[in-house]
Amino acid sequence: MNYKDLADLSFPDAKPIAYYEEKYPERNLPEGAIVTRYAPSPTGRMHIGGLYQALIAIAVKKKTNGVFFLRIEDTDQKREVENGITEIVQSLQEFDMGPDEGKISETKEIGNYGPYKQSDRKEIYQAYAKYLIEQGKAYPCFCSQEELDEMRQKQEAAKLRPGYYGVWAKYRNLPVDEAIEKIQAGVPYIIRFRSPGNEEKKIKHKDIIKGNVDFPENDQDIVIIKADGLPTYHFAHAVDDHLMRTTHVIRGDEWLSSVPLHLQLFQELGFKTPKYAHISPIMKNDDGNKRKLSKRKDPEASVCYYEEEGIPESAVKEYLLNIANSTFENWRRANPDKPMDEFDFQLNKMSVSGALFDMVKLLDVSKIVISRFTAEEIYTKSLAWAQKHDEELAEMLQDEEYALKVLGIERGNAKPRKDIAKYSDVKENIIYLYDAKFFAAKQTYDYDKIQDKETIEKILTTYLAKYYDENADKQAWFDKIKEMADELGFASDVKAYKQEPEKWPGHVGDISTVLRVALTGRRNTPDMYEIMKVLGKESIAKRFQTAIEDL
Repeated sequence: MNYKDLADLSFPDAKPIAYYEEKYPERNLPEGAIVTRYAPSPTGRMHIGGLYQALIAIAVKKKTNGVFFLRIEDTDQKREVENGITEIVQSLQEFDMGPDEGKISETKEIGNYGPYKQSDRKEIYQAYAKYLIEQGKAYPCFCSQEELDEMRQKQEAAKLRPGYYGVWAKYRNLPVDEAIEKIQAGVPYIIRFRSPGNEEKKIKHKDIIKGNVDFPENDQDIVIIKADGLPTYHFAHAVDDHLMRTTHVIRGDEWLSSVPLHLQLFQELGFKTPKYAHISPIMKNDDGNKRKLSKRKDPEASVCYYEEEGIPESAVKEYLLNIANSTFENWRRANPDKPMDEFDFQLNKMSVSGALFDMVKLLDVSKIVISRFTAEEIYTKSLAWAQKHDEELAEMLQDEEYALKVLGIERGNAKPRKDIAKYSDVKENIIYLYDAKFFAAKQTYDYDKIQDKETIEKILTTYLAKYYDENADKQAWFDKIKEMADELGFASDVKAYKQEPEKWPGHVGDISTVLRVALTGRRNTPDMYEIMKVLGKESIAKRFQTAIEDL
């Protein structure tokens, strides 16, 4: 008996690996093109860290005209949740991050290097496991769970490294004929990798992000094929990244400690090793202490949170690029209108220690992003969000013509308004411009400096009777307010007022405040001229009368 007989008995139906090497040839891509992937497990709601990884992978491949594919790693089927793949696919699609290849739904995929779900690639892994057995680089292990538990207890008691290695590797050197007898007798088994490593030796590795790192060699005989015939992550990722011709593996740094094992697997399988880039997790400042952003503790850790709050997908992506490469912020400032795809993203400029998530900063970015939207864009996006999350806002936006006028206030200007950070802010920012909502709410009028009731009434009545002109342009409108200020004994020149404030009861800005408060119930609003154009004379007159009655 020899290794080939053992391999044939273990996997009698497996194809030769030459079949798969021919089926999945080297990609015909431009020189330097990067092939990378996002390879999540379908185990629940998508984490913002996953989106972060995918965004970085896409940024890297785009600059080289490469390929980004989505592979579903579902070998741990006990943790899989219903519609887990749908959650991943839809999250990527919502953020305009759909893959060039890979899964595009629970049942559909695109690309020539699939299947792109590991549970559908069982026969491929078995072929390469068979090859390793033939080479004497893998073997069946017949340890029961009870035996493994007992071994671990002994290791812990002796304060030794846990694992299956050295003298603890019970079946590593089992003669081939005995292994065959056990299989033929129906004894349950798994397949383990026969590690050639020595834990006392060091390997050196250059990670694109982490730089030069060194580790002890791997000496663990890890499981590569489980009892159910499915591979472990370690084995599957090596086979998949080879056959899918992955050039760069971009993943979380929780896998950094696995690098010695993974390099070993690639070597023993005869594969070209991809370049690794290990991303530090997104961190959060928690009472002065940094910790990982957690879906259990932090709502913002789940990708669905941003849709629920109405934060634009483009804003989230801009912010993530900002924390990924600190140079992005300056680039965006210099290139406000360029697509973010044009930013020269650099993996080696990512933080080694991990980016700090700042919701305040994200909302600031979002304000800028939304400020660039046209009235039509923010209308469409706000309505779509409101139809799912805010019935009252959806109702307000039904009158599209009026809504576009409202949302168009201070848009398209050199300095557009930046008062909306998310679609859930829209209602609060526009509700006072809807008469039915305005009059239904009890307004609290705070006119700031001017408190005299007679003066307030005179300002409102005089403006409407003598100075309101619905056809006036903005400059003419402001000139009329200055004329009215002079007529009522206020300073039309603010600078003159500041020099001699005792000469006047106030200045033209105080007049404007009275008009603004009576009109909107607020002291801070977008441009009052544009608000008046939207409301029209009838609404203005009614609002002024209500304000007067409230004096």
